[in-house]
Amino acid sequence: MAAMGRSSFFAVCFVVLMTLLSQVMRHDSMLEGIPSGKTRVLDLSYAINDKLVAWPGDAKFFEAKINASVEKNGYFTRSFWMLEHYGTHLDAPAHFPPGKATVDQIPVKQFFGPAVVIDVRTESAKDADYQLTASRVAEWEKQHGRVPEGGIVLLRTGWTSRWPDVQKYRNQDAQGLMHFPGFSMEAAKLLIERKVSGLGCDTLSVDYGASSDFAVHHLSLGAGLYHLENLADLSDLPESGAFLIVAPIKLEGGSGGAVRVFALLP
Repeated sequence: MAAMGRSSFFAVCFVVLMTLLSQVMRHDSMLEGIPSGKTRVLDLSYAINDKLVAWPGDAKFFEAKINASVEKNGYFTRSFWMLEHYGTHLDAPAHFPPGKATVDQIPVKQFFGPAVVIDVRTESAKDADYQLTASRVAEWEKQHGRVPEGGIVLLRTGWTSRWPDVQKYRNQDAQGLMHFPGFSMEAAKLLIERKVSGLGCDTLSVDYGASSDFAVHHLSLGAGLYHLENLADLSDLPESGAFLIVAPIKLEGGSGGAVRVFALLP
């Protein structure tokens, strides 16, 4: 019995080791395939300009000025001003208490990880106030396996079809209350237990639009996760198998900032 127990243990260890090695080799292969085009790279970020959808109440959100022109100076430069939370951006833990880390303090390893894409376009089309449930996460795990530690969970609501129409994207009612999908507290708690690195969405906020207390922000940022908001079209991403590279501006002391998000697909 003891010998059989040891054999079973070593067999399990071998399977786990081979799985890890295959994942590392796959990711290395994906990186090596970028120059040749064997690996597809998706840019999940909107270009920054003054025509993006800003959070309601922000009177000023982006401004760019020409400092030097080719005609006058022989070269071209600009200066620009923008909100930290505008366009495709990252929320650092410090954005909401009890989170503490600013953009420049987030561990670098959290910016790289497998994409976990949960498709709720059907639910969102029926209910603009839809919130991702823990049972919906469980359905994803039945199909694709346990949500991986260090994964970056993206909520695909289909809201990008409304971008950049301010009225449709914010979807405000007569009282000014916004209506768009987001994560629920129970789903956020489960994903924190899975030790994911971040949550992302193709809407203005990971909290659903009608939220008044931003409970998911407080919970997940307080747990050390970050958020990716206003992600561009996620329709080409598989529910699993893609790898994300998250590259935020390294703004010292920042509560958030503009971010470039790349998805690698074999």
